[in-house]
Amino acid sequence: MAENAGMSRARFMAAAAAVGVGAAAGLPLASSAEAAAKADSRRGRAGRGSTQRGLTHRGVVYTVGAGETPGTAWSGRRMRGDIRAIAHDLHADTVEVTGDGVERLTATADEVAERGLHVWLQPTLGDVPEKQILDHLAEAGRHGERLRRQGARVTLAVGCEFWLFVPGIVPGADVFERIENLRKEDFDLAGMQRRLAAFTAKAAGVGRSVFRGKLSYAAAQDTSFENVDWNLFDIVGIDYYSYFPQRERYVAELRKFRRWGKPVAITEFGTCTFVGAPEQGGMGWDVVDYGKEPPEIKGDLVRSERVQAAYLTDLLDVFESMGLYAAMAFEFVTADAPHRPDNPRYDLDMASYAVVKPLKNRPDDPNSPWHWEPKQAFHALARQYGRKSA
Repeated sequence: MAENAGMSRARFMAAAAAVGVGAAAGLPLASSAEAAAKADSRRGRAGRGSTQRGLTHRGVVYTVGAGETPGTAWSGRRMRGDIRAIAHDLHADTVEVTGDGVERLTATADEVAERGLHVWLQPTLGDVPEKQILDHLAEAGRHGERLRRQGARVTLAVGCEFWLFVPGIVPGADVFERIENLRKEDFDLAGMQRRLAAFTAKAAGVGRSVFRGKLSYAAAQDTSFENVDWNLFDIVGIDYYSYFPQRERYVAELRKFRRWGKPVAITEFGTCTFVGAPEQGGMGWDVVDYGKEPPEIKGDLVRSERVQAAYLTDLLDVFESMGLYAAMAFEFVTADAPHRPDNPRYDLDMASYAVVKPLKNRPDDPNSPWHWEPKQAFHALARQYGRKSA
């Protein structure tokens, strides 16, 4: 996402979390995620919870950005293999197709529909004039409508957290300047919210004009910052990265999004792959020093796939117990964060929310061929998703 700014979703989330919006970090969670962290230190085991009422849709986010290097450039062949794995091995029934580039979005949506899965189509073009963003949305939305009329299950989300991606809402010439202004609180909150509301209404209008199915939007979970008028949409969509000491705190926080009397979808949830990552919420990305070449992990982190898996399934249990409409784990793969089992200092997958880990044939070569392998989070989600689809 934000391809025009040269900014990956990973760096966006680090920056958004750094300014305290979009992905809030709460208090330590005394749950199986914490138990899993201790278990990694002791090489023990963590237990699992049970589900009750159930979600309507269970899925994963699949980002279709251009890629940061030639070696991780978007590939139709790779995408088709990934969607096949999501359908057959992860047992997801929904794929949130997100990112920019209409050709990438529509090709991926076609593949998801061909596999019989629910397409959650979310175009996210950033750092260009408003008209281009809305035209990009309209073109993707028209394709979503064509798929819907052909019998595919399609939801259109008109975008993601517009306050950061759309110029003119928060002061700043690009994403980086806007992040800095947010960090310094160098902006008028009331004015920002008026501009955000105006653009959100425009985007909803464009979505309605080209798409006749259910409409949504992916908002930051902090309603004091991004207070969306959900009357514009059919489904309340929330990017959710909280971390609480008790399960009941999640329920209490999520319950407030039901006051609109509409289905609630968790459009993103997840954590990174190291001990202590869940406590950091959206700040998990911030353990990479991008000022060095190549980028490296800061500090002495302990890699833990178990921590990531436990947190995902803890939250999924909460969403299931509340009977929320949908939940999409963030994300399937982060190609620009390769796993380095040979050198933990450069194991960027530790700072990845993805449920699979990229491995390069030649770790130090940006153009190296690569493949992915499932992480424990993939298998944990597959077990829960598979039970519900059986």
